[in-house]
Amino acid sequence: MTSSLTKDKGDHNEGLMERSEEAREQEDDKAVLVDGVYQRGPKMSNSDQQVSNGFTTTTTTTTSAAQSTREGQGSGAGSGGPATLVVQQTSLERPRETWSKKMDFLLSVIGYAVDLGNVWRFPYICYQNGGGAFLLPYLLMAVFGGVPLFYMELALGQFHRSGCISIWKHICPIFKGIGFAICIIALYIAFYYNTIMAWALYYLLSSFRPVLPWTTCTNSWNTGNCKSYIWNDRNVTWSNSTTSPAQEFYTRHVLQVHRSDGLHHLGSVSWQLALCLLFIFTIVYFSIWKGVKTSGKVVWVTATFPYLVLLVLLIRGATLPGAWRGVVFYLKPDWQKLLSTPVWIDAAAQIFFSLGPGFGVLLAFASYNPFHNNCYKDALVTSSVNCLTSFLSGFVIFTVLGYMAEMRQQDVDAVAKDAGPSLLFIIYAEAIANMPAATFFAIIFFLMIIMLGLDSTFAGLEGVITAMLDEFPHLLAKRREWFVFGLVCVCYLGALSTLTYGGAYVVKLFEEYATGPAVITVVLLEVIAVSWFYGTNRFCNDVYTMLGFYPGWFWRICWVAICPCFLLFIIISFLASPPDVKLFHYHYPPWTTVLGYCIGVSSFICVPAYMVYYLLNAKGTFKQVHLFISFINPVWILPKMFEFMCRISVI
Repeated sequence: MTSSLTKDKGDHNEGLMERSEEAREQEDDKAVLVDGVYQRGPKMSNSDQQVSNGFTTTTTTTTSAAQSTREGQGSGAGSGGPATLVVQQTSLERPRETWSKKMDFLLSVIGYAVDLGNVWRFPYICYQNGGGAFLLPYLLMAVFGGVPLFYMELALGQFHRSGCISIWKHICPIFKGIGFAICIIALYIAFYYNTIMAWALYYLLSSFRPVLPWTTCTNSWNTGNCKSYIWNDRNVTWSNSTTSPAQEFYTRHVLQVHRSDGLHHLGSVSWQLALCLLFIFTIVYFSIWKGVKTSGKVVWVTATFPYLVLLVLLIRGATLPGAWRGVVFYLKPDWQKLLSTPVWIDAAAQIFFSLGPGFGVLLAFASYNPFHNNCYKDALVTSSVNCLTSFLSGFVIFTVLGYMAEMRQQDVDAVAKDAGPSLLFIIYAEAIANMPAATFFAIIFFLMIIMLGLDSTFAGLEGVITAMLDEFPHLLAKRREWFVFGLVCVCYLGALSTLTYGGAYVVKLFEEYATGPAVITVVLLEVIAVSWFYGTNRFCNDVYTMLGFYPGWFWRICWVAICPCFLLFIIISFLASPPDVKLFHYHYPPWTTVLGYCIGVSSFICVPAYMVYYLLNAKGTFKQVHLFISFINPVWILPKMFEFMCRISVI
């Protein structure tokens, strides 16, 4: 009798289990445990389930005589027999590190977005493209292109809690090559970006003396064209062949480019710069080797100190004679410039590289956030801070350029002809040398340059580290310190070519070709994969799961149509008019253009290569694979895009 009751009760429970499983399969979404509470999430299988934020749900069965007794009494069945119950057990297979404080995350993102380009590139681009009139295309490109991409990456990283490689198994696996391409691009950036900080460190060490070495023309590296002056000397006249002591200190002493014939003959490695770069990478290693718990503390210094220095330099620059000339030159609008296409291209490129989507950093940083963190607010705050910092940097730079024009008795545009690092290491360094208390201002200025660069380096390498640890957790999760050490060593060895006498030419080549076009193309594919393949509605449901509200129609339209057009516009413009690269008096020969494109393609090639690999290993008939290939064929992409837009409007 007891055996019969047990069997009947077991059959009854098995029937309940089957009906429960069928009911769960009919649901659109499944509840998963996130941060201690059940949340709605993507539907999964009914066995062991791994959700994207790192939690694992497992269905187990247990027996309880007491519980079966209570159930038997409640149902009128006999008591005392064992019963089988379904218990939902949730376990954390691999705990994921999180930020210690919300401000750690915000400062890390701000430090990443606000980099050296905000200080030297934006002011130059602004005055070159119409001054105050340039702010109109800049803001339009930010609102319709940069900020939506920024918001999308923060939301993706926070929901899926994955780096730029493993995240694609949740979105669209065939696009996984995008993650590998991003990692290669990040390595290329590390090869040249940190060299600029090594230059700044060399300047910083040279500043600890009563008279700055780039003040006089009596040094061993100076030439006969060098002409020095002091701030109250108006008898010095400048010509096109005149060189300042700051220019010769930078080109002939720090870089020593006169000892190189060009990219075909770079010369030896400068041991002084090699030691400076080694010190920079040592700081980088001990800041990121333990993860965001340590780097989140370091950014409290590296992200806030530059703002203090910018404020001090702004106040000092505003009190210099002739500062108003620089401000007028910076902001005077030239509305005719807006009719020129290159102005809009520069605005789109500037906002894109300033906010920095597509480098894997935002995905990595957001993946360490709590699941319900308001990433929408974070995107608006950090992108606004970034744009305002660029605008503020323009005043800091151009008050000093106005002062330089006043001292040289030249127009501001003649003084501001240098762009890029030259604007900082020649023009601004020369202005500081002619200020009272020059040593103090030189020290804090080059400290600021190093801090700005360190933030971006922390972020760029953390994007690679997070991606690799998430992709190969069993191999690297417990060996993070050694992996970071190996990565830093690879970056240092890769940067050796930039430390040669012709290293500045290599830096310029990487800056123009290795990162720009490749990362823009990668981000174009990323936004297409998320909006058209993963689906905008599905992505918006993910955002609702985290934040409790859906993104508005403005964001949806930007992700589906405006952002792809925004990125495609930059790519076509670049391909239509390749840059005429020049540095100092060296014009890059035609073969360097081919070399540059090869470097850029070397990272992007990961995307089609992985697609081929994925299709060759995909399960399915030849007909199914052929249909998929025809789907992603460029000839069919526009009709398919229209089809996706129709689906979105219907759903």
